[in-house]
Amino acid sequence: MANLEKGSSKLLNAWAFYDWANSVYPLVISSAIFPIFYASLFPDNVSEVAVFGTTFKNTALISFVTAAAFLVVAFISPLLSGIADYVGNKKRFMQFFCYLGALSCIGLYWFSIENIYFGLACYFFGLIGFWGSLVFYNSYLPDIAFNEQQDGLSAKGYSLGYFGSVLLLLISLALVMSQETGAEKLQAMKLTFVLTGIWWIAFSQYTFYYLPKGNKNNDKVTRAVFFNGFRELKKVKNQLFENLPLKRYLIAFFVYSMAVQTVMLVAVYFGEQEINWEDDGQKTMGLIISILVIQLVAVLGAILTSRASRKFGNIKTLIVINAIWAVICVFAYFVTTPFHFYATAGFVGLVMGGIQALSRSTYSKFLPKTDDTASFFSFYDVSEKVGIVIGMVLYGFIDQITGSMRNSIVFLTVFFIVGLLLLLRVPKKTLHNG
Repeated sequence: MANLEKGSSKLLNAWAFYDWANSVYPLVISSAIFPIFYASLFPDNVSEVAVFGTTFKNTALISFVTAAAFLVVAFISPLLSGIADYVGNKKRFMQFFCYLGALSCIGLYWFSIENIYFGLACYFFGLIGFWGSLVFYNSYLPDIAFNEQQDGLSAKGYSLGYFGSVLLLLISLALVMSQETGAEKLQAMKLTFVLTGIWWIAFSQYTFYYLPKGNKNNDKVTRAVFFNGFRELKKVKNQLFENLPLKRYLIAFFVYSMAVQTVMLVAVYFGEQEINWEDDGQKTMGLIISILVIQLVAVLGAILTSRASRKFGNIKTLIVINAIWAVICVFAYFVTTPFHFYATAGFVGLVMGGIQALSRSTYSKFLPKTDDTASFFSFYDVSEKVGIVIGMVLYGFIDQITGSMRNSIVFLTVFFIVGLLLLLRVPKKTLHNG
């Protein structure tokens, strides 16, 4: 382990490089390859699986497992934040969750219908490992960088993560599409899970070598430390409810965010099951291309949204984006061809990158003048995770009882419309360039 001064370029680069290491998980596992692999385990005329003493539609099952993982993440995040703030060995905690997530990715190699419980457990713990490591990763930012360095460093990490994840996705696509038979393609997908786990572990070593153990000397996790994060959230909640503009904005964000995150998590499952592909080869290629389209267009969407917010104001821009999202969900109900799906993916990317970046920056503009912004953003993150749980459960429930993801996706329109109406109630004059 190297001891580097706060603000040193080598230390900052090492921190940002963890984005390169771990961003392959949400793209390759959550968004692209695993959804295709999971769907391919079920014959065309069979979409149900018996687990936990009942029968689930396959897509509903993965929605429920995803919701359960995010429920755990929402609960443990404040606990981990409290530990990260007080304990000097937080690098070990970050390593634990990193290795938990990466090894779970490797474990997906053995995912099969016959081995369903082990496979679902690996999927479940992969999610927890990824989000758990991020709590400690983010908490390092003020420890290693000065205030004037933090915005640029955060953007650098995001850029590294974007390029690293797209690079591995392209490698994975080449690996899968080089195979001829369906069985060979399935085997290649399983190898990409192993590759993702190895990538995550291997490249994170550069980060772990240079990151300090922690800035504090409290190695003992006491009961007070353990629950400190929940106390901070309670304190923030009380402050939020005294701030009417912030309260109304956060409620609006909670409503529309659950729909945004749900669409992002289920997009490939929807495309796999509801689109009329000519054959399995076109399906695999088409779904991965659609994810790349979303990734690329999201960058443009974030730039356009930023410009629109400067000209028209944050709240007005968010209202328009919610309206576009509502239209996309209604349109998705009628999407059947690959071309329509690509077009929808393009529009999703355009508003996905924009709404995420603008929502977070709008929240920061509403915050009261305080040095304790970390607690406010912890509350924001927990709200987002709880929203994902509700969104995924409702999506899976409608998919389960109606037998169609189309009904689930069009139902999400309600959240965007309600979110839009709630944004109209936010006092705009309280926000700079509102």
